[in-house]
Amino acid sequence: MRYILPMDKIQQNMIGQSSALMAALDHLSSLATIDRPVLILGERGTGKELAAERLHFLSPRWSGVFVKINCGAIAETLLESELFGHEAGAFTGATKQHIGRFERADKGTLFLDELGTMSLRLQEKLLRLIEYGEFERVGGSKTLQVDVRIIAATNADLPRLADAGEFRWDLLDRMTFDVVRLPPLRERQDDIAELAQHFGIKMVAELGWPLFQGFSETALKTLMTHSWPGNIRELKNVVERSVYRWGDQETPVQSVVINPFHTFNQNDPSATHNLQDEHSTPANTEIAEVAEVARSKDRVWPADLRQQLHDIEYDWLVSALKEANQSQKIAAQLLSLSYDQMRSLMRKHKLRTRSVRSS
Repeated sequence: MRYILPMDKIQQNMIGQSSALMAALDHLSSLATIDRPVLILGERGTGKELAAERLHFLSPRWSGVFVKINCGAIAETLLESELFGHEAGAFTGATKQHIGRFERADKGTLFLDELGTMSLRLQEKLLRLIEYGEFERVGGSKTLQVDVRIIAATNADLPRLADAGEFRWDLLDRMTFDVVRLPPLRERQDDIAELAQHFGIKMVAELGWPLFQGFSETALKTLMTHSWPGNIRELKNVVERSVYRWGDQETPVQSVVINPFHTFNQNDPSATHNLQDEHSTPANTEIAEVAEVARSKDRVWPADLRQQLHDIEYDWLVSALKEANQSQKIAAQLLSLSYDQMRSLMRKHKLRTRSVRSS
């Protein structure tokens, strides 16, 4: 029997057309209808939770609940209660009965992220539940039965942990009816541009901009050549940050900010990949001419120094904007200004790119 993927129930699809991703998706689809535990392997940020959702919503259990928990984000004592529930009075502060994730996931799917961080004691309880479908709440004596499909994920080497006595071999055997490996982004070069475009469109929508202008050729090259140790999660953050910092709704993004901990210092190559070869230095012909005119003007006394400085500043702004093809971001870099400083000066002189373009 084939099951139709209820797209409205999935928050985000796994985007891409690369052969590595397609192979992983085909593997997931073939496993979806087989009601057995599955282990998903993948580096951080590769989309393990999305893969688990795909397994659930393509399975006969798709109309049931999909419950998830990160085993590495909760202390062991609390994790036991979260997974198996507890009775009132089971421990200090347990004033009422708590239904755990396994009970909530009955007739559905439970996704255990970061399985490798689970303690040996909890692994034993999990093994019993997988084998017999039964457990007791913390502080309780009544044996409960549940019908739950378990999908687990990890970026740890579980066989190595098992050899070291840090993970139960019998649990590993039961959890690995099959193992799905999600490829890291560096093995999905064909998907990077599509993913970047997707995240860029979502970011401009959040910013309230009418249209995403895309990335310049050099910016896209930077995205394509980065190693992406944080995978899709890192790419999403980089794209969103770069779109926000670029700030120009009318031109493609030309500066990719890989590392947010560095400042916008043009002399610091690790801060931002500066992406306009033809605008690598602020000394261009038109700006030089403006400066020369300012120096050669006949002095008229008494002089209004403030107005003179105002006019020079205005001329530099207009010239830089023309040289940058009206891109405020590039103009700011030509003038060694931050983008916020550039915008402030634009407001001060009541400049708009359209008026500069027509002047």
